[in-house]
Amino acid sequence: MELRLIHMGDLHGHLVPRPHLRGDHPGLQGGLARLYTLVQRLRGEHGNALLMNTGDTVQGGAEALFTRGQAVVDVLDRFGIDAFAPGNWDYLYGKARFLELFGPGSDGHGGCRWGAVAANMFDADTGAALLPPWRLLDAGGVRVAVVGLSSERAINALGPWATEGIRFTGDAAELGPLLETIRNRETPDAIVLLSEFGLAKNLLIAERHPELAAVLSSDMHEETREPVVARSGVLVSEVGQDGTRVGQFDLLLDGGRVREWRYRLHVVDDTLDEDPAIAACVEAVRRPFVSGPGFRPHEDPISGAILQTPIDTIVGHACVGLHRSGFAQDPVPAAVHGTSSQYLAEAFRRQARADIGHMRGFRYGTHVAAGPIRLEDLYHYMPVGPQIAVGRVKGEAVLADLERSADGVFSPDPFKWTGGWLDAYAGLRFELDAGAPAHARIAEVHVQRYGQPGWMPLEPAAEYRVAGYWYSRQPGKIGSLDVGAAQVLRGEDGEVRDACDVVRDDLASAPADPDMAGIRLAAPLPAALHGNPEIQPLQGAMRPAGGP
Repeated sequence: MELRLIHMGDLHGHLVPRPHLRGDHPGLQGGLARLYTLVQRLRGEHGNALLMNTGDTVQGGAEALFTRGQAVVDVLDRFGIDAFAPGNWDYLYGKARFLELFGPGSDGHGGCRWGAVAANMFDADTGAALLPPWRLLDAGGVRVAVVGLSSERAINALGPWATEGIRFTGDAAELGPLLETIRNRETPDAIVLLSEFGLAKNLLIAERHPELAAVLSSDMHEETREPVVARSGVLVSEVGQDGTRVGQFDLLLDGGRVREWRYRLHVVDDTLDEDPAIAACVEAVRRPFVSGPGFRPHEDPISGAILQTPIDTIVGHACVGLHRSGFAQDPVPAAVHGTSSQYLAEAFRRQARADIGHMRGFRYGTHVAAGPIRLEDLYHYMPVGPQIAVGRVKGEAVLADLERSADGVFSPDPFKWTGGWLDAYAGLRFELDAGAPAHARIAEVHVQRYGQPGWMPLEPAAEYRVAGYWYSRQPGKIGSLDVGAAQVLRGEDGEVRDACDVVRDDLASAPADPDMAGIRLAAPLPAALHGNPEIQPLQGAMRPAGGP
């Protein structure tokens, strides 16, 4: 039996094409109208094709934020998605909104929109599963059981209220008994796992469960130009971010096992025509947000800030390309640093007149070429409704935060990762030894007090002003730092201003020209393990005992 799996994931709210500034395949990439053209072509070539979406879909841009995901859903409803495993960012708008979009009955026929499945997500009060753990699909006579694992963590950036009422399990312990039940009850021709655990963890899961045919992965934004074949024989793939890549598995099945396979990772670029109907739908959902008679103000559902400006408005200029996507062996590895996150940390620092600017190390974002910056670019970087505040912390807390961030990226145990890359810090310079033991990766930390020349060693007992993300639900916290009292940056009349408003002010005074000299790597990051370039080393960066 032959089966084709079409894999999309980590769209992060990108509706239209954006530049690709990393050295591989430069040019405009993505856009849902082009993505649909590719999906339809791949479907048309094969009678037994299934379209899978592996999560982090309805967050990542202004249109998604101000409609609580509806703008993205309205377009993707036309794609005919066969199965969907939600990611952590798909819970951004709260439990009730998540169930409204993807829970039972959300497809209008008693089922779940896009065939949503998750075996590890439960109601925190009743213990009941919020989504079916699996579903059986028929692809031209091929019986495919699709199992889902949602992200095993809440949304670290917002705090526990974003997933209030939901309980996640994080060790995939449900999978073994579930797979046995599926095999005995349904005897499918293939079992496919959709998992937002990320490529590194999904490889470990694939090793433990040889009964799987393939694991389609999201979360880390890695790009498997060739699938990783686990020692168990299970195939594992991940398809980048922003709808710029699509994976294609062609499987020859025999007795529930994969006998032969072919794989291709497609680039969604301008060699693909836009599908007219999808392009029209994208234009319609964007019309209330862009310049023209259809524009109207919108209220941020998280901060309450009001969007008064069309998102296609040019709000500043970039002296260099702004992005965070470098492979581990590139001059600027994304797991460590990026021009986009560094600039945002610097903008927070300047606008708050703080000693240190802090920006969480999110994996999502966009690419902005040197030149004009549009308001929608800022919302792709900051689509989660933060305000900006400034508060005081001790130097020892800053040091602990640096080590926490590094441990959460480079631990040799992927199940201890904290869901992002190294946080960005403006006003700090330090050395990073990613392969050092836990809590000992950071050294030679220096700080430049705001408005003062020169760099001085960070003093553990001294106080420093730090600026970064702030939410009213956690008033004593800025970014990942506990500050006690925080001063929130407001408008002239005391109105709420979100992080994008603050960065617009910064761009009005000077172009974006980030200082990339703040982090010095003590040693290169580990080389890739499976033939694909890696963004975040899949086994962390801990050196073996006695190693150099």
